[in-house]
Amino acid sequence: MATIHVDGQSYDVDGADNLLGACLSLGLDVPYFCWHPAMGSVGACRQCAVKQYKDADDTQGKLVMACMTPATDDSWISIDDDEAKAFRAHVIEWLMTYHPHDCPVCEEGGHCHLQDMTVMTGHDRRRYRFRKRTHRNQYLGPFIAHEMNRCINCYRCVRFYSDYAGGTDLGAFGANSNLYFGRHQDGVLESPFSGNLTEVCPTGVFTDQTHSERYTRKWDLQFAPSICHQCAAGCNISPGERYGDIRRIENRYNGEVNRYFLCDRGRFGYGYVNRSDRPLRPEWRSDRSDVSVTLEVDAALDRGADLLRTARRVIGIGSPRASLESNHQLRELVGEGNFSTGIAAQELACLTAMHALNQNCGLPTPTLRDVEDHDAVLVLGEDLIASAARVGLAVRQAATARRNELAAERGIPAWNDDAVRTLGQDSYHPLYIAYPTATGLDEVSAASWALAPDDIARLGFAVAHAIDSAAPAVEGLDEATRREAETIAERLLAARRPLIVSGGSLGSLAVIEAAGSVARALSRSAREGSLLLVRREANSTGLAMLGGEPLEWALDELDSARADALVILENDLYQRAPRTRIDAALERAETVIALDHQRTATWQHAHLGLPAAAFSEADGTLVSLEGRAQRFFQVFDPRYIRPETRIHESWRWLHALRADMLRHDVGEITLDAVTRACAERHPELHGILGAAPGADYRVRGLKLAREPHRYSGRTAMRAHLDVNEPRAPQDADSPFTFSMEGYNGFDRPREEVAFAWAPGWNSPQAWNKFTDEIGGHLSAGDPGVRLLHPQPGDYAYHTSLPANFTPRDSAWQVVVLPRLFGGEETSARAAPIVERSAPATLRLSADDAQRLGCNDGELLDVATEGGRCSLPVQLDAALPAGLIGVPAGVEPGLANGDLAGLSTRATNYHDVGAATRRGDETGDRP
Repeated sequence: MATIHVDGQSYDVDGADNLLGACLSLGLDVPYFCWHPAMGSVGACRQCAVKQYKDADDTQGKLVMACMTPATDDSWISIDDDEAKAFRAHVIEWLMTYHPHDCPVCEEGGHCHLQDMTVMTGHDRRRYRFRKRTHRNQYLGPFIAHEMNRCINCYRCVRFYSDYAGGTDLGAFGANSNLYFGRHQDGVLESPFSGNLTEVCPTGVFTDQTHSERYTRKWDLQFAPSICHQCAAGCNISPGERYGDIRRIENRYNGEVNRYFLCDRGRFGYGYVNRSDRPLRPEWRSDRSDVSVTLEVDAALDRGADLLRTARRVIGIGSPRASLESNHQLRELVGEGNFSTGIAAQELACLTAMHALNQNCGLPTPTLRDVEDHDAVLVLGEDLIASAARVGLAVRQAATARRNELAAERGIPAWNDDAVRTLGQDSYHPLYIAYPTATGLDEVSAASWALAPDDIARLGFAVAHAIDSAAPAVEGLDEATRREAETIAERLLAARRPLIVSGGSLGSLAVIEAAGSVARALSRSAREGSLLLVRREANSTGLAMLGGEPLEWALDELDSARADALVILENDLYQRAPRTRIDAALERAETVIALDHQRTATWQHAHLGLPAAAFSEADGTLVSLEGRAQRFFQVFDPRYIRPETRIHESWRWLHALRADMLRHDVGEITLDAVTRACAERHPELHGILGAAPGADYRVRGLKLAREPHRYSGRTAMRAHLDVNEPRAPQDADSPFTFSMEGYNGFDRPREEVAFAWAPGWNSPQAWNKFTDEIGGHLSAGDPGVRLLHPQPGDYAYHTSLPANFTPRDSAWQVVVLPRLFGGEETSARAAPIVERSAPATLRLSADDAQRLGCNDGELLDVATEGGRCSLPVQLDAALPAGLIGVPAGVEPGLANGDLAGLSTRATNYHDVGAATRRGDETGDRP
C-alpha cells in the first residue's frame, strides 16, 4: 500500500499501480486514450498528464504522464492544476487534427471514449483549417467495419489484437503522423477475438458491422444482464434491443469470468433470435406435413393437455441449451423416471465423469481469472480456441505471463507494458498440448503432440505416474513418450500453480480420466493446482447436475412401444443422433410436442409446436463449465412491439401445460418460484437461489432500469399499430423495469448491471466506475455463485488404461473436431457466422490420402453405424494416420460410430465450395 496526495486530499492506494490506475480506482476522473486496464501502459497518447510535486512544499512541480508514473508512497500530484489542464486540452486538440468530427453519422457516437475525453478536457473549438489526411478503408469481414479516418493513433487496436490475443494479420503501417492500422490487404480478420476491437478502440475506427445493418444509438437501446449461450464458458453480456430485435451484444464486466473481452461467436452469434422464420405462434400439424395450423394459447394448451392426458406414457427430452428452470419444469411434467437430458449417451457419460472429477480429484476448478494466474498448463484433448475460445484466451495469458515474472525480478512494474514485452520477448510459461491436430495455442506452447485420443490418454496417465509412482504405470509405452511425460511432470511439479485442462470435445472418457489422474497426482503432491474441464453447451454442467437419462434411452423407450408421447424442450434431436434413428422414433410416437425458438428439423416433425422465448426474451439460470450458476434476464417483451406473437418462456409453457393436463387452475407463476422449486427438488442445485437478486430487489426503493436515461422514441415505436401508447410491460420476474424509469447509477453497488454508464463516461470504459479497483471485481461482488467444490478424501486412481492406438487397413477412427464458427447449433443460424465459417471438410493425413488415392479437395464418402456424409478432403499434415477429422455440426451421427469406412469420388473442390456458399445464403448450415 501507498499513500498519495491528490489536490490536497490523501488516499491509500496499491503501491504497485501507476498513478492513472490509482486515481481511476479512487473514482477520480483523469482522461486517457492509449492505456487500457487489461493491457497496461505505453505512454503513446500523452493525454493523462498531471502535475507532480516533490513534496508538500513544492509549488512548481512538473508535468508527468500518470500512466507511466508509479504510485509511490508520499506522491503529491494535482489533476486540476491549470498547466496540466491546458496541456491535456492541447493534446486532444492535436489528436483531433485529422479527425473528421463526424459524430452525427459515426456509429460510435453516444458511447465513444473520444467524445467523453473531449468533453472531459474542455476541448470544444476546432481551429485547424487545412486539408485533412485521409485514408482508404478496408473490408475486414462480416464482423468489423473500418473507418480509418477517425483514428487518433492510440495503438490500442494492435496492442490487443497482436500482443494480447495473438493475432498476426492486423498491424500499424507508416510512420510519424501518417499511420495506418489495418491489414496488409483487404480480407477477413483472422483472430477469433476481433470483435473486441469495437470496444477497445476509443473512436469509431472499428465498429460492429452486424449492428450497422439496423443501427441504433446506444442510448436508444434497451438492455438486460445476460449470459452468453454459445458455449459453456459463462461469459457475461449486455444485449441491446430496439423494435423487438437484438441490435448488438456488448461485453458485460465480470471480474471472475470474462472481464473486458468476449470471443467473436459470443459477440456476433446472436442473429438466430432475429430470424424471420422463427415460430411466433403455436402450430398444429395433424399429419406432420409441412402444412400447419396456428392456434391461440388456450387452444394450444388444451390440445396439448388432451394429448398428454390420453397418452400411455410421456417421455420428456430436455436440453443443455435451455435453462435449469425449463428443464426442471419438464421433469415435473413427465416425472423423474421419464426424463431424458436430451444429450447423447457418450457425451452424457463424459459430463458425468467430469462432474465426479470436479468433486473428487482433490483440485479446485479455477475461474477464468484464476486460469491466468497459473504458471504451467497441460491441455489434454482440447483445442480451446475452437471449443471454448474465452478459456483459450485466458490460457494464452497464463502462458505469456512469464514475462511479468521476469520483469518483477528486475524491478519493472507489470503495468509498464512495452518494457515488460521487450524484456519477455518469446518467454512463456510451459504449456503442453496433446490433441489430434494443430490447435490455436500451439504457437505459445512449449510442446504439442498430434495424437489419437487413446494415445492422448496414455500420455496423461504416464504424466500422472511420473508425478506419483502410486499411479498405475502405462504398459508398452515407447521411450520417447516416457521421456516427454517425465518432462511434463517435472515442469508441473516445479510450477507454483499448475493447471490441467481437458474436456469432452473428443468424446473420450479415457482422456478425461487421464486428466483426473494427473490432477490427483498433483493433489497428493500437495501442489496448489487446478483442474478445468470443458463442456460443450451453455448449460451442460447444470443439466448433468439436474440428472436424467441419455437421449438413446428415450429413443429406445419409443422404439419398444413403452412410451407413445414426447415433449421436446429446445432441442433439435437431429443434431445429436443419426437421422434414421430420430426419424424412426418420431414416426413411432403418437404425440410429439416441441418447444423451441427455432424452426428446426425436430420442430417440423412435431404435432404441436409451442414458440419458446430465446435468451433475449426469457429469464433463467445456467451453470457454466466452472460450476458458476448465473442468471440471465429478459431484454424485452416480444409482444410489446409485435402483439401478434405468442412467445413465452419454456418454463412458463410447461407450467401451464402441466396445470391443464391435471385440470388445475394455471394461476400465476414467476421466475423466483420456479427457481426455488428447482433448488428444493435438487439439493445439489440449492445454491442457484443466490445466483442473482430476486424480483423484490430495489435500490433506493427503485427497480433497475433497462433503458438509459436518454432513451427516446418510445411513444412512436408502436404508432403504426395504434396512436395510443399502451402501458409499458410489467416485469414480475426480475428487479428490472422495461423503461428508463429506475436506478441505473454506480454509487449504489449491485451485482446485476444491465449497461455501464456514469456521468461523463458513456463508453465501455464506464465499467471502471462499477469496480472496486481498476481491473478488479464489481463493487458489490461478481454475479453468480459457485456450485462445484472439491470434497476432501483420498481418491483412488483410475486403473483401466487404454492400449495404444493402431491404424487399421480398411477402417478409420472418427474424431469430431470442434469449430468456433459453424460448429454450434444456434449461432450457426446467424448470417455473419455463416459467412465467417470456413467450408466444412474432412481432414485426412497425407499417408491415408495416398493409400486411398484421393487428392486435396476431392469428395470423400464417410460411413459409420451412426451415419454418413460426403465432404471434400483437406489434407492435414499433423493428423495421425488412421484418424479422420469430422467438423462438428455437420453429421452428428458420425460421432456415434467408432470406425468409418471411406471411399472417394473425384469432384472439384471449388464446385463443392460454391454449393456450400449457395446453401449459406438460404440460412442452411455450412
